[in-house]
Amino acid sequence: MSYALQVAEEMDSFEPTTYQEAISYLGVDEWMMAMTEEIESLQKNQTWDLVVLPESRWVLGCKLVFKKKSWSSTKEVICYKACLVAKGYSQKEGVDYNEIFSPVVWYTSISVLLFLTETMDMELEQLDVKTSFLHGRLEENILM
Repeated sequence: MSYALQVAEEMDSFEPTTYQEAISYLGVDEWMMAMTEEIESLQKNQTWDLVVLPESRWVLGCKLVFKKKSWSSTKEVICYKACLVAKGYSQKEGVDYNEIFSPVVWYTSISVLLFLTETMDMELEQLDVKTSFLHGRLEENILM
């Protein structure tokens, strides 16, 4: 009995690693909706232009990353997320990029925020952002 419950729980928390797994999984409708939302968001935010591939260039691969997120400790509400990402490991320095940097939050900033929230008897709420984009402009053309 406990083994059956463990297997059922593992199936419920299953996150596909490929598109094929996502469309063959029991929650195919949820994963399809997540993929549709991601593509619609990318189109709405005009994140790319459709171009003809120049002869001297190659295309970076991409893949969908799938995640389940729950917003309560009881896991009553589960959101299915799909994110289209470039396979950046295949980029070449000087061709696809010149420098690397990543905007990250400092843990000190989070600590200060939590400290102020507690000290000033405030409430802290979590916000789910469907898609977020950096407002920087790339100097290089990335073909994906």
